[in-house]
Amino acid sequence: MFRDGYQTTGCYNLDCPGFVHTSNSIALDVALSPVSTYHGAQHEIILQIFKDPKQNVWWLQHGNDDVIGYWPASLFTDLADSASLIEWGGEIINNAQDGQHTTTQMGSGHFAEEQAGGASYFKNLQVVDQSNTLVPPGDITTVAEKPNCYNIVSGKSDDAGDYFYFGGPGRNPNCP
Repeated sequence: MFRDGYQTTGCYNLDCPGFVHTSNSIALDVALSPVSTYHGAQHEIILQIFKDPKQNVWWLQHGNDDVIGYWPASLFTDLADSASLIEWGGEIINNAQDGQHTTTQMGSGHFAEEQAGGASYFKNLQVVDQSNTLVPPGDITTVAEKPNCYNIVSGKSDDAGDYFYFGGPGRNPNCP
């Protein structure tokens, strides 16, 4: 999590101070398995982040039952009571020293247009409203800062709810 848009803070996983890991069955900072295969078996995980106003913490939950841990609300400048912006997606760090874009892949390494079986995805996106009910997020805006390197395609369907496909190979002939 990052508390100020990476201006002076920013870290990943358990490198961020303050997260309280409460699960005995789910470890953090380890590889997930099984993994999806290109145009083969696809595997999904369900994650939820929600505010518990009684304990004043933001919980991280896997599936319907497995609470992984929490962040105290006091860690965040803008998340004292609720979130005003929610973002889903992928991110890479471009630290190539040769003036070219990194070869780091995002997601499966395939562009969003490949969709199911090819690209990575988020589906059935939902947010918790003021009455503590899961609802669709409303208007979704997509951003791809380097669309020739990585891109995104969003949509809505009866089966997948609000969704988006995303990813890309990084450096390629159109992304030097």
